[in-house]
Amino acid sequence: MKDKGTRRPMRSLRLGLVGMLLPLTLSTTAQTPSRWDPASPPPAAATATPAHTATPQYLSPTQPRPYRTALAEQRVLPLAQGFDVAGFEAMAQQLTVGQRVPGMAMAIVHNGRVLSARGYGVTDVTAPQAVDSHTVFRLASLSKAFASTLTGLLVNDGSLRWDSKVSQYVPGFQLNDPVASQRVTVADLLSHRVGLQAYNAFDRDIEANADYYEVSRKLAYAPMKCMPGQCYAYQNVAFSLVGDVVFAASGTFYDQALDRRIFKPLGMNDASVGLAGIQGSTRWARPHVRSRNGWVSLMPKPTYYRLPPAAGVNASASDLAQWLLAQTGHRPDVLPAPLLATLHAPIIATPGEMRAGWRRERVYSASYALGWRVFDYAGQPVVFHAGAVQGYRGLVALLPERDLGVAIVWNSESSLPSGLLPTILDRAMGLPGQPWVDTPADYDLLMADSPATPPTEENGTSAQRAKASPN
Repeated sequence: MKDKGTRRPMRSLRLGLVGMLLPLTLSTTAQTPSRWDPASPPPAAATATPAHTATPQYLSPTQPRPYRTALAEQRVLPLAQGFDVAGFEAMAQQLTVGQRVPGMAMAIVHNGRVLSARGYGVTDVTAPQAVDSHTVFRLASLSKAFASTLTGLLVNDGSLRWDSKVSQYVPGFQLNDPVASQRVTVADLLSHRVGLQAYNAFDRDIEANADYYEVSRKLAYAPMKCMPGQCYAYQNVAFSLVGDVVFAASGTFYDQALDRRIFKPLGMNDASVGLAGIQGSTRWARPHVRSRNGWVSLMPKPTYYRLPPAAGVNASASDLAQWLLAQTGHRPDVLPAPLLATLHAPIIATPGEMRAGWRRERVYSASYALGWRVFDYAGQPVVFHAGAVQGYRGLVALLPERDLGVAIVWNSESSLPSGLLPTILDRAMGLPGQPWVDTPADYDLLMADSPATPPTEENGTSAQRAKASPN
């Protein structure tokens, strides 16, 4: 196999399409436009530079903007030969044989069509019922994209700006630097650029059943690494302040706003927010942890449900299919293309996401956008997120240049299903196959239920040492 150095020129050519597309400005007075000069030097703060060299440079470090226009239909690349949905479904089914994974669900969409939305295995090894397309799973940090999307809808309404100051909407918000407290923007929250030194700050308090509002006040004592907007550190507590911003800007509680602006319009009829939401579902998948005698089912932990923007959404394969259709641009009546372009635009580099498993082999650069990660996956942009809480795992990826969306969720702490995602992406792009599904990946999900060692850009993630954690 060729080393990455020999593949970089091809990557630049393949990304040329993105680099040549004109920038798109949101048609709302709430969005501050900025110019794109591809030849301009990077911003002074190197840590705030988007990882993709073909993407625009930002004149303001706190104001996101689109990096691509919606691709015209004739410019979308076809799926490579050998893209076999039935084969992927068979792989998912095989993963549940012998309860290697108790249950899982997968959705695949392409060109505005749902190719698959099915369940596999069982909801509970103790009282098994078959997982189907309407079985609800906890999404953990896949919830973050819902938070950024809802916020973007308020920006479109003119109720907010991406560069609105958090202190304007949350008067009690404080960091340990008064100047920083006044500078943190809505976009900073959604891209993990608050400036805190520690990753997952105060997650252990949340795991210990602390009240969210009590914990959020502790941000005033958290050590700072940089001024807001200038460096990246993944957060759950700080990210969830956006729920308070949504309430202040709209007068509607966060969960109600999600239901009214996203779930109902998209036909996500099984989706909900919170512990009561999943327990009230007609059929839902119980979380499972390993024991000496195999999988043991539990009741869902309430802890990270206390942070709805970071980790509060529940959804089925049917719901996720509709979500993927909307995020790939096929529901402009609900999510307009300019908004999607902004949400998916890389804002800050996250090189620590490239160091293990399939990411080490396939990802050439990594960034964070607004509630989404953005990878250069073998030369093509992939919009991605992962999530994990006790007993649940999930992955979502969008491949814009092929108009493809994939979501995989499962009700256990196994890493086996993780390999399905790169398998599907490889097949879509015509890359040489790798045995991703047969290789358990211990890299894979940044945990949010209190990592034993908080991940850093130096040591990457520590999924094996963590109990669980939304990524």
